[in-house]
Amino acid sequence: MPDWTLFGRHALETFLLVYPALFSIVNPIAGAFIFHEATERADRALARHLARRVALYSLLVMLVATWAGSGILSLFGISLAALRIAGGLVLSLWAFNLLSAPEQREERKRDEAAARDIGDEAAFFPLTLPFTTGPGTIAVCIAFGATRPKDPGFLGSFAFGLTAACVAMAVTILFAYTYAPAIARRLGATGTRVLTRLAAFLLLAVGVQILIAGVTDALAPVLAARS
Repeated sequence: MPDWTLFGRHALETFLLVYPALFSIVNPIAGAFIFHEATERADRALARHLARRVALYSLLVMLVATWAGSGILSLFGISLAALRIAGGLVLSLWAFNLLSAPEQREERKRDEAAARDIGDEAAFFPLTLPFTTGPGTIAVCIAFGATRPKDPGFLGSFAFGLTAACVAMAVTILFAYTYAPAIARRLGATGTRVLTRLAAFLLLAVGVQILIAGVTDALAPVLAARS
């Protein structure tokens, strides 16, 4: 009989680690401003339809990167420790840039979005890729997917928590983009920048944690040989 209490606790721990990282890198609140400006000239029915499409496509991107990304990387002979170290460095640098000047990144993405005609075909490109789930999100998903536990007893709860985090992120994107006009009115530019910096600080901590795990994995054989 499986221990459902242990299963639920481990799944919850995985969810609470992955979802904040995804929230930080996707930044759906700031993305709602970009989405609102990109669809401002479209009627509300089309904008809501695009929000649903973007959420669905974002979920597919995250799931594919999570469960197939590490397998693809293995074809190139990249170890788990190297992936964790590289992923931790990338996330930390990404978070530091967001923490330093998030408005510059959002202004660049906003200008790119405004330069395109928005229609139904724009749901995947550019609204999903690269504006919502871009290279940073894909890197996060690959990094977390590669950290699956070696113990088969924890694999099910890890998979459940990780998948649940991706689904929750897609629901968050759907909610934020659907109500983008209201969010834009309530938060304003200053509120968005404050939220972006808070999320960036959280992402910086997650990146450092992944980096520590990678360094530990890389040094474990050396320390074991010396002992």
